Amino acid sequence: MADDTPANWDEQLRRREQLQRHALATVPSVQTRMSGNLPNTPLVAAIIAFLLGSVFCFGLLMFIRGFSLYWWSTYQLGFFIAAWSAFHFGEFAVTAGWNLEKCSVESFLLDNGSMYHIANGSAILEYIITLYFIPSFKTRSWISYFGMIMVLLGQFMRSAAMVHASTNFSHALAFQKLENHRLVTDGIYAWCRHPSYAGFFYWALGTQLVLQNPLCFVLYFVLLWRFFYARTRTEERTLIKFFGEEYVRYRGRVGTKIPFIP
Repeated sequence: MADDTPANWDEQLRRREQLQRHALATVPSVQTRMSGNLPNTPLVAAIIAFLLGSVFCFGLLMFIRGFSLYWWSTYQLGFFIAAWSAFHFGEFAVTAGWNLEKCSVESFLLDNGSMYHIANGSAILEYIITLYFIPSFKTRSWISYFGMIMVLLGQFMRSAAMVHASTNFSHALAFQKLENHRLVTDGIYAWCRHPSYAGFFYWALGTQLVLQNPLCFVLYFVLLWRFFYARTRTEERTLIKFFGEEYVRYRGRVGTKIPFIP
């Protein structure tokens, strides 16, 4: 049986470069930290995209009352499911379209840590338990409609930030400045200093308004605020190191649009 293992490191690099040039490649062409929990292949990316699309369609049908025969199949839960799946598909799609050099199967952001999945599970659990025992707590439609607007605006902010920053955007914090790395201060960044963070902040809070989950709304607010406060402080120290006074001036005139984070 022939051995297909590259004989040396140069051969491995050559094959890697060939793979990166392929239209369906999922291997980032720049150094990107990866957990390795998901196989980074086009097949896995296609399977995840298919599953997310199926979940989105299920949520959309529930949202338009296609499953109204069941007590739990409400338009609120349907919107939450559709918004969740659309968010994760959008993360990969926007990265593939405008930031291909960093695109991998982890761009779906499904491997986001246990706390992220616990938070989503808690939101569904609070909604289902309250709906079953105290359904009157879920009847204030105007709260859900306002939450939907927040979700859509938050999704727009995050996607617009990723599109406009293009190759300057990264899901992971960058501590090394690349040759093509520039400070983006125009477009949506002229109005909000961290629009991808602010977008997710309001997207997540909006989902809890849609579900009318008071406990998870407070929990989401506290946890997200703490996370983004620490994240922005770390990132801004790095940006000052990269761009110096240029970033200091930008920070002085443009806020984060996240409450209590200057």
